Amino acid sequence: MTTGIGVISSGRGENLRYIIEASRSGYLPAEVRVVLADQKDAGALRIAGEYGVKGVFVDPVGTSRQDYDRVLLAHLERADVDLVVLTGYMRILSGPFVEHYRHRILNIHPALLPAFRGMNAFQQALDHGVKWTGTTIHLVDEEVDHGPILFQVPVPVKENDTCESLKARVQRAEYEAYPAAIKKFIEGKPKVVGRRILLECSEAEEFDDTNDLDGVHLNK
Repeated sequence: MTTGIGVISSGRGENLRYIIEASRSGYLPAEVRVVLADQKDAGALRIAGEYGVKGVFVDPVGTSRQDYDRVLLAHLERADVDLVVLTGYMRILSGPFVEHYRHRILNIHPALLPAFRGMNAFQQALDHGVKWTGTTIHLVDEEVDHGPILFQVPVPVKENDTCESLKARVQRAEYEAYPAAIKKFIEGKPKVVGRRILLECSEAEEFDDTNDLDGVHLNK
């Protein structure tokens, strides 16, 4: 059974490209059915158009957070979406929206949560002098960058790194990590217990993160 994905984005949406390609290559047992954005010029809408995926600009001006999320919800339901995937979405989802898709909303954050939550994660990593940062895919709850962690990939911090150089290296990790995390989520049929995500597959059956990422390299 193919999982229907709805993507919500605010920015350039490059992660979307890799998710679509992973689904169309057969790596990911899913289909991106709709892309929603709160910015008219969001790159995610352009990428959706490139791949023939329905893209919708949902204007947030003059709308309360809950009313806005009701519009998003209507688009997602019309597209028969099972899983919501956030790619650089800069608005905080309302409680009713989170509850409707409880444990079915994924977000990606450019740090190894719970470290460096919120904005400016790259500068936070540099300011703290850490040797490793990375990317985290987690379930969304009512708090920012807080929900149970599904998947993490570490990225080294180099002595001469700037925000831009570190960002570029973390983003390269993201392009492979997000499809791998979605695959793990769909195939593992997860159950959430406290802050842990338990998968139906046994430890022996669960794929090795490093090896699985090798299968995500896409022609780009």
